[in-house]
Amino acid sequence: MVHPVMYKGLRVENVDIFYREAGHPSQPAIVLLHGFPSSSHMFRELIPLLADRYHVIAPDYPGYGNSGMPGVNEFLYTFEHISRIVEQLLDRLQVSKCILYCHGYGGPVGFRMAVRAPSRILGFVIQNAVVNVEGLGRPFDVFKKLWADPSPKNQAEFAALTSFDFTKKQYVTGVCNPLIVSPDGYSMDQFFLDRHGNKQIQLALGYDYRTNVQEYPRWQQYLRDHQPPVLVAWGRNDFIFTLEGAAFYGKADPHVETHLLCGGHFMLEEKSGTVAQLIKTFYYRVYGF
Repeated sequence: MVHPVMYKGLRVENVDIFYREAGHPSQPAIVLLHGFPSSSHMFRELIPLLADRYHVIAPDYPGYGNSGMPGVNEFLYTFEHISRIVEQLLDRLQVSKCILYCHGYGGPVGFRMAVRAPSRILGFVIQNAVVNVEGLGRPFDVFKKLWADPSPKNQAEFAALTSFDFTKKQYVTGVCNPLIVSPDGYSMDQFFLDRHGNKQIQLALGYDYRTNVQEYPRWQQYLRDHQPPVLVAWGRNDFIFTLEGAAFYGKADPHVETHLLCGGHFMLEEKSGTVAQLIKTFYYRVYGF
């Protein structure tokens, strides 16, 4: 049976939030949290594969994808604020419990939600998102310069991370089967990045990322204290987040299953079918669904 993906929107704090939804609300919920510089579009192949068993919700954050893009003078672009926007969206959709799928920037969004409301979180799927400093790869050297000194020079260096060359690099570096990686992913991301005012949004979040690093000890303690089920499905050739980032979850939480898959940062471009099956197998074993 084919489960259609629906394209919806809700207004949260005067911002139009776009989200993709599939499956029936009576099914267990899984919330897909995208990374930089993408949107729910990165899950376009995964969503239909999960919809037979889960109620799938994949939002675009403010400033990303098809959600509203208020300027930096109108909206506070921080990871804390974005996590609360997603939380309010789930409240409106009456999602009281869910699995969180976190990729890249989705990690800080998801873990902020988890430490605020541990009872809401049934577990995690982690795709190349980190909770330890050792997990930050070489591109974060540019972030660190910005955090230390947000000078015009360092801001200009950070802006290069929003260029087409870097966006494409995130998709094609480390891939194992280049012929099945569609250019649609990085082309779509760049379309939204190139909108007037979006570079200022990315700069604001790039600077705010330092607060995520400050939160790492708290998130690590959450994993130790609550020991949620965690499935790590990791593109092992990622140049943005290191394998030390993937390995850390198993050290912090015994209820972790880790799979290092052939692929890069946007590993779903090659492995959506594999990841869908891993999720279903893992959570069927844990919860029976």
